[in-house]
Amino acid sequence: MNFVEELTWRGMVHTMMPGTEELLAKEMVTGYLGIDPTADSLHIGHLCGVMILKHFQRCGHKPLALVGGATGMIGDPSGKSQERNLLDEETLRHNQECIKKQLSKFLDFESDAPNRAELVNNYDWMKDFTFLDFARTVGKHITVNYMMAKDSVQKRLNGEARDGLSFTEFTYQLLQGYDFLHLYETKNCKLQMGGSDQWGNITTGAELIRRTNGGEVFALTCPLITKADGGKFGKTESGNIWLDRRYTSPYKFYQFWLNVSDADAAKYIKIFTALSKEEIDALIAEQEAAPHLRPLQKRLAKEVTVMVHSVEDYEAAVEASNILFGNSTSDALKKLDEATLLDVFNGVPQFEVSRDEVSAGIKLIDLCTEKANVFPSKGEMRKLIQSGGVSLNKEKVTDTDMQVNCDNLLDGKYLLVQRGKKNYYLLIVK
Repeated sequence: MNFVEELTWRGMVHTMMPGTEELLAKEMVTGYLGIDPTADSLHIGHLCGVMILKHFQRCGHKPLALVGGATGMIGDPSGKSQERNLLDEETLRHNQECIKKQLSKFLDFESDAPNRAELVNNYDWMKDFTFLDFARTVGKHITVNYMMAKDSVQKRLNGEARDGLSFTEFTYQLLQGYDFLHLYETKNCKLQMGGSDQWGNITTGAELIRRTNGGEVFALTCPLITKADGGKFGKTESGNIWLDRRYTSPYKFYQFWLNVSDADAAKYIKIFTALSKEEIDALIAEQEAAPHLRPLQKRLAKEVTVMVHSVEDYEAAVEASNILFGNSTSDALKKLDEATLLDVFNGVPQFEVSRDEVSAGIKLIDLCTEKANVFPSKGEMRKLIQSGGVSLNKEKVTDTDMQVNCDNLLDGKYLLVQRGKKNYYLLIVK
């Protein structure tokens, strides 16, 4: 497989240094991409870079995932309007281990293949580097004029940031440049990859290598991912979509991809899956023929959920979706863990009721009228029960005098009342 051709048809190439494609055709190339370690999980904003590393390895090259432990302590001004928080070493090490675990679902770190992936942390070579050494080894080779000309610096100086640009952040491009130099000298790394906002930092590294030892290195960036409506990709009202289930449940993760627009699905399926061009073209044709069936979104959601989580998590997410939108049974509902249950019914009306009253046993009709305002009157609820329009925990209620107690609770604290086909109410027993 040709790496550049593969990325190009997927829409994943923004800028590339001349000679990059020729180098990749000639030899197995070691290339790196930096990942910010400011959290102990990646989010979907990182996924494009991770997929680039995945394709790089699939095409026979050796990927280095660089966790920016040192640079994470400083903060990159590129695309940021304010300086970031600085982390301590213990937090960075913890974050690094968590990130490696996530990356291992995409990259082969373990085999004895010559192109197996490696995780490196720039803190390891920066922590004992004194300021004087840095000034002599790096600082003297790159002029302030060269650094000032970078877009990321200019934007911060021209008033996009409240507090201007600190010296710490100004030196960021030299630190990232030194990473490239260090990896070039120690691992024969000749290619740096990243988002298009990193171009200035990447070219500083290439220039530093040229000026220190005359070496020639290359660079490739991908476009920053946006939504068709111009909005920021991966941001929702509740914040980032994380790869770690502690922060974003597999159900919520699956739903994010399932709910993207048709235009975004056609773009994202190329970027975030490893499906072939033929498979994707066939899916796009299916979507055009029957957009209401949403084959693109369904396949995209499946591929990414399986890749990040597992087949079992994907199947559970589909089953959970059917609880809300399909004809699933009470058995499927009872299988949901509490986090997924709350995600599925996020947004439906919720009522708190007393555990004492439920423990003693209470008529459902009293519970749903007097204790929780699910029905406006007992008369209306009786009529709806008689016509088969009321369900408790996905089972039809046939007896108007039905009693409920703690045996009926889901996860020991919830009751799901359904009124008609689409109206759900979650009773939380406290």
